Order: sequence, then structure tokens, then C-alpha cells
Amino acid sequence: MYAIVDIETTGGFAANNDITEVAIVLHDGSRVIDRFETLVRPNRTIPYYIQTLTGISNHLVSTAPTFEEVAHRIQRMLDGKIFIAHNVNFDYSFLKHHLAQCGHQIHCQRICTVRLAKKIFPGLISYSLGNLCRHLEIPILRRHRAGGDVDATVHLFDHLLRNRGREMIDQFLKRGSREQCLPPHLPKEEIDKLPYSPGVYYFHDRKDRVLYVGKARNLKYRVSSHFTNNGPGRKRQEFLRQVHRISYRACSTELMAFILESIEIRRLWPPYNSSLKRFTPVFGLYVYEDGTGYYRFAIERKRKTLAPLYTFNGLDEGRNLLHKLVKEFALCKKRCHLMTDDYPCGDECNHVEPPADYNVRVNAAITYLERILPTFAVIDEGKHPEEQSCILMEKGKFYGMGYVPVHHPVGELDELKTQLTPYPESDYIRGLVYQYADKFPDKKIVIAH
Repeated sequence: MYAIVDIETTGGFAANNDITEVAIVLHDGSRVIDRFETLVRPNRTIPYYIQTLTGISNHLVSTAPTFEEVAHRIQRMLDGKIFIAHNVNFDYSFLKHHLAQCGHQIHCQRICTVRLAKKIFPGLISYSLGNLCRHLEIPILRRHRAGGDVDATVHLFDHLLRNRGREMIDQFLKRGSREQCLPPHLPKEEIDKLPYSPGVYYFHDRKDRVLYVGKARNLKYRVSSHFTNNGPGRKRQEFLRQVHRISYRACSTELMAFILESIEIRRLWPPYNSSLKRFTPVFGLYVYEDGTGYYRFAIERKRKTLAPLYTFNGLDEGRNLLHKLVKEFALCKKRCHLMTDDYPCGDECNHVEPPADYNVRVNAAITYLERILPTFAVIDEGKHPEEQSCILMEKGKFYGMGYVPVHHPVGELDELKTQLTPYPESDYIRGLVYQYADKFPDKKIVIAH
């Protein structure tokens, strides 16, 4: 049994909007057997542009029942049926969300007539309900009203059934098929082409702009998981409506996928990515010359315009390193900003030392820092048996990554760099590589420099 549905609402997402009209037609695959239509009085004012579009005004719904008053009947008509609508995830998310708020649950398989029409009538310019009905010469008597649109959807559904629709519906509802969960404009073939491997995936809109970048241990499983939860939030619903295509870049390891995701988010700045855009600023160790000619160390939040000598995740980590440098190279605590009061910091403050002499020890400390910054490669499996993946850290910073032949020596730094693709580095990437190298020391190869 099919339940063909159309609703009108106060806005585009269920979590913060109400239903203003519902129409449900029960169809047994041959004919209509029941019909329900009602206006619904929302708990909020209907925006003016929606009143203009639908003709449903605040006055018109002032005496209509609330959704709670009709929820039980809607639940009885929908539960256990095959839920059909034009852009089904929109209607389904609204009704499921508002029914749940009233204490009712529905469990429905779904069919989207947009997706069904694309399978049966490929190549049309538009699959909106209005354009499809014009193309198929189906009349719509009350456009943008639930009753008029649901009647048009019923006629469209009948037309689809007469043109291999039953065969397509069986395929859509087959166990393991993802059709009923996918966005209306995303072909299932886009999911089918994905490999079962680590990598980075990209969601594109109809103009091929990248909406979202993600990483995966298993591309097919991870991308499919995006469409298993049809949430009621605005961002979720807008995202589903915009997705038209998926592309991907396979990686041989999950670590490479994590790194590539970070690089691509910073390169493309997709509108639906947020977490990796908000890196917590780390601290950097800087050196500068003061007005009297002395070199001074200072720990500050990392600056975009200056390259730090060393970086830290926290201020305490930086202070501990500075205390070590003060002790090892007899530096002045005040000139390292480790003391701010008027007391002398030690022997070096009890006499006047020429800047040139003091700066020799500062330069020795800088040389020491450069020497302890590690250069190493993380070697792991490749995409093919004949190759291995390689991630290179040079003097403590991420250089790049790529693939080299299995027996390729990695001890020669300059030669190895010719085999790899350089990428921009970040503290996030550096942290990922260090954590991985600490967890799997057998995959880390130290390179002399």
C-alpha cells in the first residue's frame, strides 16, 4: 500500500518550522482507496513570502486544527505504508519529526518521485513537480497547495507505474538498496562507484562547486552513512537538497586520508565543513632583537606572518622548553620573558654583558633547537603491492606525502623529496603524524640531515 503525501510548511526544515497543510492519498497500486486533507494551525506566524507562494494566510488557518489534533489519524494512515512524495525526504522529515513530538512513531519505506522520474524519463532539464507535469501534460489545479500538489503527484505516480515504475520501485525497495535514503538529485551510481578503501570524498552541488569534504576508512560505507539519518535541522535539509555529485581520491591508509582531508578543506573552504576550520591556535617560540641589541626569546600565539622556531600545544610546554634553554645556555630569564619582577634573574644579570657576547649563546640555543627537530618518514602500505606510502617530516614540519616503490631507499632526503608531493603544513597535520609515529614506531624511519 502506498501513501502519497504533500505538505505545506512555514519554512524549509522541520526542527524550527511547523506544518500548515497536509494531504495524504492511499493508493493500492491500481487506484485511490482513501484520501485525507486538512489545513493545520501552526504555532508560529506564517512568513509573508510563504503566504504569497501558497495562498495560506494566518487568517485562513486560524480555525484549523492543530497538528496534535490530527496527528493520530496521520499516523494511522502512514504507518507501515510505502511513503511517496516529490522530494520525499523533505515531507518525511517534517511528518516524522512532528509526529514524534506528539508521541507517535511511523516506520515507512520511502519512494521519491523525483528519483523515480529520473530513472524512467532520463535527460529532462528539470524534475520539479511543475515541470514534470507540464512535460507529461498532467494538470495541477491548485499549485503549492497540499491537495493540488498531492493530486498531481498521484497522476504522476500512475504515469510512472505505466512506464516500468513497478520494476523500478521493486529495485528501490530491495534489501540493501540505498535509493530511498539518497538526496533527490544524487544518482545511486555515484554511490556504487565508490571503492571500499580509505580516502577523501567531495560532495558537489549542481554547478559542481564543492559543498563538503570528508575522510573515510572505507569510502563506500562512510559516504552511505551520510544519508541514513534524515535529520530535521535546517543545515541538514539544505545540504541534502544541494548534493548532485560525489567525487573522491583514494588513499592507501587512513592517516593519509586524514591529512588530505585537512589540506583540501583549507584549499577549498567548503560551506558545510566546520570542525577543521576552527583549529585552536597553538603557541610558537619566536626570537627578536630588542632596542639595546639583545636577542630575546618570546612565547606567543602562533602568527600567520612569522615562522616560529618551535611550536607547542600549550603554554606550559613552551615555558618548560625555555627553562631548559636558560639552564643549558646560561640565558637571562628576563630576556626570555620568564621573569617580570625587579629581582635579578642570576649571575648574567649582575654585570653588563655586551649584546654580541650574549647573542652568541642565543644563536647556540637556536642551533640546538634546529638540531633536535626530527626528520623522519612514515612508511606504510601502498595502493598496490609494488608500492609503499611515504609521509615525510622535515625538521619537525610536514613536508608532503606520496608513493614510492616497495624497495625504494628512503634514507637520502633530497632524492626522497623528488618522489613526493609537497603540501602546506599545519599544526593539526603535524600532530596527526607525530601521534601515528609514536603509536607505530616500527613504521618510522629517521633520516639524517
